[in-house]
Amino acid sequence: MNFEVSIRPDEGYYVGGTFVFTFQVSPIYPHEAPKVKCKTKVYHPNIDLEGNVCLNILREDWKPVLNINTIIYGLFHLFTQPNYEDPLNHEAAAVLRDNPKLFESNVRRAMAGGYVGQTFFIRCI
Repeated sequence: MNFEVSIRPDEGYYVGGTFVFTFQVSPIYPHEAPKVKCKTKVYHPNIDLEGNVCLNILREDWKPVLNINTIIYGLFHLFTQPNYEDPLNHEAAAVLRDNPKLFESNVRRAMAGGYVGQTFFIRCI
């Protein structure tokens, strides 16, 4: 079972953006967490430039009582409350931690379609 989910944050740094995630659900679900990747390149401390997602319930905290809705809520939470303490994109995490205003500017530039450092982001707003 493979499908896509679009997340559209209504608050926070990423408000107005649309971020597409792919879900691959294993035949042994719910005993194994789905594999989730972000198809939209995003400047985010918890999502790397290859689309890997750092969300605890996709790794060590997965339990069979959790479900797809729990994951979608977790993804939404990453956009409303990005976490610099558990990063995949260490540069974005450091900027969020040390200079939130610059982080916000970088997010806006990336979402509008442009460069942040040497990385080009396609418009997602």
